[in-house]
Amino acid sequence: MDFNNLDHLYRQVIMDHYKTPRNRGAIEGGVTIDMNNPTCGDTIRLQLAIEDDVVSDAKFDGEGCSISMASASMMTQLVKGKTIEEALRLADIFSDMVQGKDYDDESFDLGDVEALSGVTKFPARIKCATLAWKALERGVEEGK
Repeated sequence: MDFNNLDHLYRQVIMDHYKTPRNRGAIEGGVTIDMNNPTCGDTIRLQLAIEDDVVSDAKFDGEGCSISMASASMMTQLVKGKTIEEALRLADIFSDMVQGKDYDDESFDLGDVEALSGVTKFPARIKCATLAWKALERGVEEGK
């Protein structure tokens, strides 16, 4: 597949998660983290259910650009069922990926999250993409 077709596919994946977000909603109990990106106005409320050091459920709500909302949707899908250690490792991998650094693409199947790899070309959008992931880091620390 050539670069243009791959770029088009990634855009479709991002727009699918933006228009039809997965795990949007609320969890009774658990850990709640509210964060915002004052640069562009993105807001997120991430809720995590953590049982026996495993993220048993993850939901989000918020408003923002397609990048921030798609990233939250993808992240909640990816971390469900992961241990806290695995979730934090995924957050590190994601951060490296969107910053254009070498990242570990062998340990986990990143699935749809890889569609956000192109954010590295738009430095101003990195904060949009990482907002939900920063909330995840804060949430799993609080949920320990």
